[in-house]
Amino acid sequence: MSIESTSAEAKTAIGVATNVTSTPADEMTPTGTQSVRSIWRRRVIFGALATSTMLAMAAWLIHILAHDGFGILDALLVACFLTYVPWIAIGFWNSFIGFFFMNLVKNPVEKIAPVVLKAHENDPITVRSAITMTVRNEDPARAFARLRVIKKSLDKTGQTDHFDFFVLSDTNRDDVAALEKAAAEAWNKEFPGASKLFYRQRESNVGYKAGNIRDFCERWGKNYELMIPLDADSIMTGETIVKMVRIHQANPRLGILQSLIVGMPSSSFFARVYQFGMRHGLRAYISGYAWWHADCGLFWGHNTTIRIQPFYDYCKLPLLPGKPPFGGHILSHDHIEAMMMRRAGFEVRVIPEEVGSYEETPPTLLDFEARDVRWANGNLQYTKLLDMPGLQPVSWVQLIMAIQMFIGQGAVVLFAILAALTIALTPASSAATFPVWSAFGFYALFIFLFLAPRIFGVVDALWRSAARYGGTARLFLGGAIDMVFTFVHAPLQMFAASYFMVAALFGRKTKWDGQQRDGYRVPWKAAAKTFLPHTLLGIGLLLFVLIVSPKSAIWFVPLVFGLIVVIPFAVYTSDTRLGAWAERNKFCAMPEEFDMPEEIRAVQATAA
Repeated sequence: MSIESTSAEAKTAIGVATNVTSTPADEMTPTGTQSVRSIWRRRVIFGALATSTMLAMAAWLIHILAHDGFGILDALLVACFLTYVPWIAIGFWNSFIGFFFMNLVKNPVEKIAPVVLKAHENDPITVRSAITMTVRNEDPARAFARLRVIKKSLDKTGQTDHFDFFVLSDTNRDDVAALEKAAAEAWNKEFPGASKLFYRQRESNVGYKAGNIRDFCERWGKNYELMIPLDADSIMTGETIVKMVRIHQANPRLGILQSLIVGMPSSSFFARVYQFGMRHGLRAYISGYAWWHADCGLFWGHNTTIRIQPFYDYCKLPLLPGKPPFGGHILSHDHIEAMMMRRAGFEVRVIPEEVGSYEETPPTLLDFEARDVRWANGNLQYTKLLDMPGLQPVSWVQLIMAIQMFIGQGAVVLFAILAALTIALTPASSAATFPVWSAFGFYALFIFLFLAPRIFGVVDALWRSAARYGGTARLFLGGAIDMVFTFVHAPLQMFAASYFMVAALFGRKTKWDGQQRDGYRVPWKAAAKTFLPHTLLGIGLLLFVLIVSPKSAIWFVPLVFGLIVVIPFAVYTSDTRLGAWAERNKFCAMPEEFDMPEEIRAVQATAA
């Protein structure tokens, strides 16, 4: 199909989506695996739970602020809170529902993602698939070693002949490109036969990663039914890949199937603690999320299976009007592609279980924040897509939530600044009548909702088997350290999002380049250069409150503590000696460190 026909097909896709949205309640989703009525019932229930939580919290805050009247600053505080509270309310109910299904419902995956029921373990593979790894100025030896592990794992399934491998390079450094080409040649000498590796280097990374994948579809897409996109740090077991391909085969109207990705064991202390928390936080959260998103799921751009033809026909990203950082090519492409796939009448599903799908976390706070800022930029570009025609209602909610994720973080920082200003302007007589215990209860509930996904995750791990994490003591210790880590790290993310949004108004652009994958010790100078604004805000805010109302300072500690200690936090959590100690003593360890899959063992052996 020609590129010129994409626009006509997109109009057809909008019509298909409109019909799906307006279908009678007893009809089924495109794959025929779930009734539209049951999905909408779930969404109404979830919407009622989340909305009531937000409104109740907002009403409680208004009651606290109105103890001495309700002015402009009070209204601004409530507005900031309402900007952020959807994130924690939805997170809580996602996790609560996910925990319920994972532990109290039989065969939860089949009820949450019924597309899996159509596939069977011994179904013959009848389609050809392309396993694609996108790279840009990455360490070629590292990337090809991971791809080689995937190839050998796939060989064990006996299904390798149905797959080809592609390394899609956007590298613009000649020395790195030469190493990539040499690695590709060595691969094809090592693995001659039907399953071949194709290497391609683009002249420029137009459209970033999405443009890279688009170029693949234009050149080779007609030769394959499915593609399995990978990042340079991705690992998927052959068994998982084959299972997902079988599910796709059995569901012709399944457009995208996303695996639940978990973190690889790491020798970086920062990555270990972060991955430990995410492992627990995501497990329940994604199960609840998939329960009500159902056929309108999202995907994360890698470790997934995609039906190529509808992806090519209907998921071409628009070029946004205006200049970067908010105009031009879309940085966070995956959310939009998933919405366009569903708009075209193909389901997008998430398998809410940990099944042989891994990635790596940036090894230091510096690298993490650089990636987070790029995500913030990409998500804020979605403001120009809110009028995209033909979207499913849930897809539109997904757009709002993606934007709100980072605007909400900025709203928390603004809330703290406005709260400090309110304290300074409040007369002593009014301060004496402040409902301290009501405010304390509100604050405690807010923090609980914020931490709920991690709490549910740890309880789930205890419920199932603490032995997977080295026993109950190790699990509790890791959970406690993760909570402390979160209280330091979360304010940093909030300020980083705020700082980027302000800088973006003055034209600051983000850079898309190769990522640092291996651990290293962050120099003090580099940490100070990056995080000095964070530190100054934290110290300034705390000193201001201490001057105007010393007793009120305690309320600000959870926010400003992380900002004040960010520079030593960035340095010490990157210390390779601390990371080696944590790895050796199984501190914040993943289950794979106690029962290591062959694929991860092979990756570690290659790195060593």
